[in-house]
Amino acid sequence: MNRIGLPKDATKKVVDHLDQHLADLHVLYTKLHNYHWNIEGPEFYSIHEKLEEQYDAVAEEIDAVAERILMLGHRPSASLADYLKKAKLKEAPSVAVRRDAVVKELAEDYVTLIKGLREGVEAASDAGDEVSADLMIGSLTEYEKIVWMLDANQK
Repeated sequence: MNRIGLPKDATKKVVDHLDQHLADLHVLYTKLHNYHWNIEGPEFYSIHEKLEEQYDAVAEEIDAVAERILMLGHRPSASLADYLKKAKLKEAPSVAVRRDAVVKELAEDYVTLIKGLREGVEAASDAGDEVSADLMIGSLTEYEKIVWMLDANQK
C-alpha cells in the first residue's frame, strides 16, 4: 500500500495512464500556443481568444495531473524529450493556419485524449482510486463539450 492507502501495483497502471495524459497535454499546450500565434483569416480574433482560453485550461490541468502522480507515490515525466516519446498527439509546424484546419486538428486531438482518459478511468476504478478517476472524468466532461463545439463549428 502507498501512503494514501492504495495498492502500489494497481496504482502503477493508473500512473502510466496519467503520465501518458501528461505527455499529451504538453503537446496540446504547445500546439494551442502555435495555433494562437499563427491563426489567420476573418475569424482571427474569436479563434485567437478561444485558443488562449484552452491553453490556460491545459496549463492548469498539467499541474493537477503531475501532482496526482506524485500523490500516488511516483514521479511524473518532466522533459520535452520524454513527452514527445510518450505522446499520442503530434506536434504541428509553425506556419500560418486557418480556422478550418485548426478546428479539424484540435477535434481529432481531443478525441484521442478522450479515448485515453476512458482507459485511464477504467484503470483507476479497478484500483479503487476514485480521486484519479474523478480527475480524469472532469477532463472527459470538458473534452466532450469541446469536441461537440468544434464539430458544430465544422457544419
